[in-house]
Amino acid sequence: MNISGKLDRTRRVVLADLVALRPAQGTRRGAIRAAVTMTTMLTGLAVAGRLDWSIYATFGAFACVYGGSRPRPERWRTQAFLGLLLTAAVASGALVGLSDQRRWLAIPVVALWATAGAVLSDRYSWRPPGPLFVVFAVATCSAIPTTPPVVLIALGLAALTAAFAVLLGVLEARWLPGRSWRPPPPGLPPPPAHRQRIQAIRCAVAVAIAGLISTTAGIPHPYWAMIAAVVPLAARPLRAQLVRGVHRTLGTLVGLAVAAALLVAPLPVAVTIALIAVLQGTAELLVIRNYGLALVAITPLSLLSMQLANPQPVPALLVDRLVETLIGVAVGLVVAIVTRDRTVSFVDGYAPR
Repeated sequence: MNISGKLDRTRRVVLADLVALRPAQGTRRGAIRAAVTMTTMLTGLAVAGRLDWSIYATFGAFACVYGGSRPRPERWRTQAFLGLLLTAAVASGALVGLSDQRRWLAIPVVALWATAGAVLSDRYSWRPPGPLFVVFAVATCSAIPTTPPVVLIALGLAALTAAFAVLLGVLEARWLPGRSWRPPPPGLPPPPAHRQRIQAIRCAVAVAIAGLISTTAGIPHPYWAMIAAVVPLAARPLRAQLVRGVHRTLGTLVGLAVAAALLVAPLPVAVTIALIAVLQGTAELLVIRNYGLALVAITPLSLLSMQLANPQPVPALLVDRLVETLIGVAVGLVVAIVTRDRTVSFVDGYAPR
């Protein structure tokens, strides 16, 4: 096949991947669990008058997204382990928040967590894969100024919410088992050991470079760039990484338009909490089907949650989110291209003979 034919085939394959809607059986219950966890946590903090602490509890709630959508005998162990890991990430970020130099200190700390998350994800076959959520937790929490008592509060809230999320999964498996559990269809085989080492290193490098660029530029939320940098790297091979990067960019653009409409409206706290729950559930329903569509819900979800805890000027917030997403995705894709597995076909995603 000539170069023109290869380029045309590559273009058609990538476009097909961008608009593909993948099957995602069993996601409805996971979406309900996520929405219930988020609603319960935010309502409790609203009643206590401490919505400024909600960001710490939010990351504990992410434990419920792991372990697959269907109840299975060991799912609760996976979620409990991830709950502990997310709690540790929150505590680590809160400790960084004690320092006046937290913006710079966060870069190596988040990079270390990206390495650890990548190693553990490959070793234990996390679903969803990659270090995104632990990076999200430590990077976001490291940007918030804290005191020693607040560090303990952050630790407790994350642990409590994670425990509640795991409990909901256990209760679902016991009371609403539905159809008997079947193993998921086989996916890609685990990468070779040397590719796993490369994955850990490149996640750290991508986070560090994105953090240095955005922090040096003085952008107010450099952690958004660090988070976006690991998004393409969660997929493999290069074709899937490029699609994921494009999904993150286009989905964020559309999601920012939705966020702008919601953020400018004078919504009562109760309505905002309800919207966050709906967006959380929507994101869980869509994230397996099409990551770009899920970002249309994830972006306003993230910004509404931030405004609930720490209100900021909306126009600057939207611009910062876009700029830092572009920085992070660009860095992640460059790292992915430079470190790609050259024995694997870009279009077909297999090792040619």
